[in-house]
Amino acid sequence: MQNLKQLTPELLAPTEIFAGTPTPFRLRVHNGKRYMPSFLIRLECQGGQGGTIPVLQRKGSGECTVGLPFPVRGRINIGKITVSSCFPVNFFKRYWNFSTDTTCLVFPRLLPGRVLGDGDDKARFGPSCGRQRGLDGELERIAGYSGREPLKMIHWKLSARGDELLVKEFGCQSATPLIIDPETLAGQTLEERISRAAWLVKRWTPERPVGLKLAGRTLPAEAGHRHSLRLLTELALYGN
Repeated sequence: MQNLKQLTPELLAPTEIFAGTPTPFRLRVHNGKRYMPSFLIRLECQGGQGGTIPVLQRKGSGECTVGLPFPVRGRINIGKITVSSCFPVNFFKRYWNFSTDTTCLVFPRLLPGRVLGDGDDKARFGPSCGRQRGLDGELERIAGYSGREPLKMIHWKLSARGDELLVKEFGCQSATPLIIDPETLAGQTLEERISRAAWLVKRWTPERPVGLKLAGRTLPAEAGHRHSLRLLTELALYGN
């Protein structure tokens, strides 16, 4: 038991968690002992998912990555983290359970959906449509300079650190807005329609303004990663 004393576990959740898809979480543990390391520390949560840290130095930390599955959307409480060890002779295992108040927001399961363009545009399906870039949206990523971008898009500070020019890529706010209404999407159940709406949000917000109709209210169309998280949050909590 001395091997397990003064160990404090911590669960670090990623930004995006989707139902039905194992998501990598970081399990971290800190050794608060002043003089003694700990050995063969096993960290587990949610049905035995976990990993082993061979040596945890005194006043040191260690971590492992675990893939946690969530069958449903909404706010999910992890419950507890178990810290155990078979040290020193592997004849028996000592363990302590730690309650955690970690609550994760699980977004809906992603099911491919379909959106029709305005006017004479043809039906467009996720990956078959080219990505639209602009100058008026949210900064999305840093990419290599292709020669087609205007000079004002070059990220001079980052470019000076390497051997190639890098440019800032923004979303396009001027693209035709898309308003998603789950009630109009294909699907036999509400959960299926919510899942298709989540896929459309994830697919289109990097490229065009996207809004959402839910429960008689409309969330205005915007583009970018932050807005995507806002819409996915609304869908995750809808009806819960």
